[in-house]
Amino acid sequence: RLFLVKATRFGIPFEASHRFVGPRASMQVRVASLFQVVDAKGPEMDQSETVTFFNDLCLLAPAALLDADVSWGEAYGRTLKGTFRHQGHRVSAILSFDEHGDLADFVSEDRFQSSDGKTFLKCPWSTPVHAYGDFSGFHVMSKGDALWLEPTGPFPYARFEVELLVYNVGPKAMVGRS
Repeated sequence: RLFLVKATRFGIPFEASHRFVGPRASMQVRVASLFQVVDAKGPEMDQSETVTFFNDLCLLAPAALLDADVSWGEAYGRTLKGTFRHQGHRVSAILSFDEHGDLADFVSEDRFQSSDGKTFLKCPWSTPVHAYGDFSGFHVMSKGDALWLEPTGPFPYARFEVELLVYNVGPKAMVGRS
C-alpha cells in the first residue's frame, strides 16, 4: 500500500507519504517539500497501516475481501465485526451499513494516532462515508472522512473525494497521471 497526500493547511503545502510493504509501514510528512516533520515507523505504524489497508479493501476494493484473511462475526443491528490478518498483524473493525446495504462507517480501536512519529496513542479511528459512486462499473465510496474519536469528541483530519479509481494498474498505465 503506497499512499501519497498532497494538501495545504493554513495555506502551507505539505506532503504525507504512507508506505506499507510486506509487514512494515512508515509515514513521512514534509512541509513545503523542504522540512520533514514526521518520520513514523515501528510496531505501532505496522499495526496502524494494517487497519488502514483493511479499511481501503472495505471501501475501495470490496471484492478483494474474498481473497483476504478476514473472519466475520455479527455485532448488532446493521453492523458486522471483521478481523483481518495480514503479514503477521491482526486487527479488527466494526462495519456499519445503511438501509441500502452500503458501508456507512468503519470503526477500529486498533489504530495509533501520532503527530510527531515518535509518540503514539491508541485511539478509535473512523471513516464515515458520505456518498457512493460508480467507477468502471464498481459501486464504491466516493466521499468520506477520516477522523479520530478522541475523548473530547470527534477530530476529523481528512476529507476524501474519489475522482478516479483504477484497479490492477502497472507502472506504464500511470505515466502522465498525477
